[in-house]
Amino acid sequence: MAFEKVGTLDDLWEGDMTEVEINGQLILLVWPEGGEIRAYQGVCPHQDIPLSEGKFDGKVVMCRAHQWTFDGKTGRGINPGDCRLAEYPVKLDGDDIYVSVEGVEPLFAHP
Repeated sequence: MAFEKVGTLDDLWEGDMTEVEINGQLILLVWPEGGEIRAYQGVCPHQDIPLSEGKFDGKVVMCRAHQWTFDGKTGRGINPGDCRLAEYPVKLDGDDIYVSVEGVEPLFAHP
């Protein structure tokens, strides 16, 4: 599995989110309060809107377009509950954050 460095812990603080790009794919990095750094598809499964344009309150990611919401620790859809965000493997090496996109495709609801 090929991991690429996407930033450091100085770039992402607990309770925050940021967007990175790997091989043309938008990736949303989130660090949920009390949790571990997660990497999810960077676009909403509803209408391909960048999730980084939405909000993250430290627990829930909300898309700006239609207020679809996702659990920051699991990527599970909250509203609506029948969707989820694709998750990419994350690894930390010291303060460096690495993500692998190999074999993971973004998910879309209601194609």
